[in-house]
Amino acid sequence: MPETSSAVSMHGIVKRFPGVLANDHVDFDLRRGEVHALLGENGAGKSTLMNILAGLYKPDAGTIHVEGRRVSFNSPRDAIAAGLGMVHQHFMLVPSQTVTENIILGLEEPRFFLNLTQLDRRVQALQEQYGLRVDPTAKIWQLSVGEQQRVEILKMLYRGACVLIMDEPTAVLTPQEVDELFVTLRGMVASGHSIVFISHKLDEVLAIANRITVLRGGRVTAAGLEAAAVGKPALAQLMVGREVVFTLQKPAAQLGPVVLELQDICAGSDRGLPALKGLSLQVHAGEIVGVAGVAGNGQSELAQVITGLRKCTCGRVLIHGEDIVNQPPRAAIARQVAHVPEDRTGVGSAPGLSVADNLIMKKYRNAPVATGWVLNQPVIRQQAQQLREEYDIAAPSVEVQARLLSGGNLQKAILAREMSAQPKIIVAMQPTRGLDVGAIEAVQRMLLQERSHGTAILLISEELEEVLSLSDRIVVIYEGEIMGEVRPEETTLEQLGLMMAGTKRDAAAIG
Repeated sequence: MPETSSAVSMHGIVKRFPGVLANDHVDFDLRRGEVHALLGENGAGKSTLMNILAGLYKPDAGTIHVEGRRVSFNSPRDAIAAGLGMVHQHFMLVPSQTVTENIILGLEEPRFFLNLTQLDRRVQALQEQYGLRVDPTAKIWQLSVGEQQRVEILKMLYRGACVLIMDEPTAVLTPQEVDELFVTLRGMVASGHSIVFISHKLDEVLAIANRITVLRGGRVTAAGLEAAAVGKPALAQLMVGREVVFTLQKPAAQLGPVVLELQDICAGSDRGLPALKGLSLQVHAGEIVGVAGVAGNGQSELAQVITGLRKCTCGRVLIHGEDIVNQPPRAAIARQVAHVPEDRTGVGSAPGLSVADNLIMKKYRNAPVATGWVLNQPVIRQQAQQLREEYDIAAPSVEVQARLLSGGNLQKAILAREMSAQPKIIVAMQPTRGLDVGAIEAVQRMLLQERSHGTAILLISEELEEVLSLSDRIVVIYEGEIMGEVRPEETTLEQLGLMMAGTKRDAAAIG
């Protein structure tokens, strides 16, 4: 029997998928009133284990106890009824419904009549309580990825879960928002709640967790470590099985000509509001220009305008001096523009197609992948297999559907497709979001290698440490405008934070 102090106890959990043993006799114990971090590489089995606990999957073997009582969940409703709620890395939201409608979806009350105005006020009060700002009346499809993540968190808080499973909850939050979230989590723990915290950010894990369990290859490599007694390098080595370099060496940039130039770009959001307001910037060959900002301040629209996914209302998009504004995405692809979108599932890939199909998606019109209207399947499989090995994509074969890949391995597949096209420009939107420390190191090395080859890179990221370590120049965006440009070696996190909040560069420097 599990210990009576355990809120949740999982023993001998086994879960298999076609060609993959995701969980191999895994034990996990969550005590009452603690934050227990679950660490591991992409594909290590963390999300699978927690999806079992949340009722999305049934284990092939093993037992689960909640508050000392053995349980078997047939659906997430069963798990929620037992007091378990999960905030997923990949959002479980209905795009056509409002924030409030998504939050109350599946609840017993209200049963017959929806007073949405009253419910909007309740959601508004909840988000103010937890500092998770989002418009209750907005449709999900109108929100940025960061705002959608906040809706997922609010959905579980609204249900009053006693055990909260958080899968990469800080991936889209600013440092200030992370601090606010941690205050909330500590308050929940102090009141008796228990939290499973899945994250790849070791600094955050060490800051918030009481204990840590590490998975590698579907097995537990360290169980219930006291967070206060373990360091970041040791955790990284437990995760990936080797020493991880946290500070990459970045040689001085060798600038070439201007490859990408935006002149006075204006564009609207999906809600018809101004998203970009006369934005101008340049990116040279052989440099990385970082774009820092809080989610929802025009970053998504900026990437979409450059890659032809969104129309401009004014301005010019110049690639090697040629204006391609408002042309279809094929125009950007033809000029060797690579795009790593923030939404890897909805935009960056076709989840229902095979890994091979996703890897050749930008080449299917060209020889030798295609001969006229006919796709050359042996060539496709050969190229896909080569990319799978080169980029270390963990998949049983290139024939499996992309939806079966872990988030990190799907990101690797997208990067493999984009990088293998020998791009002249890379528009990278949150390229390391949700990746483990080993994969982050690999992606950052890829970007620096492309930079050394003379590629122009626009890095749009909410990870300030990443922007500071990789960028040659940093521009800060706020409400669709550039607040200023700084050099990484000449700025501070505090100055960037002020600019992200809407303070112009000169005023931020004085402050």
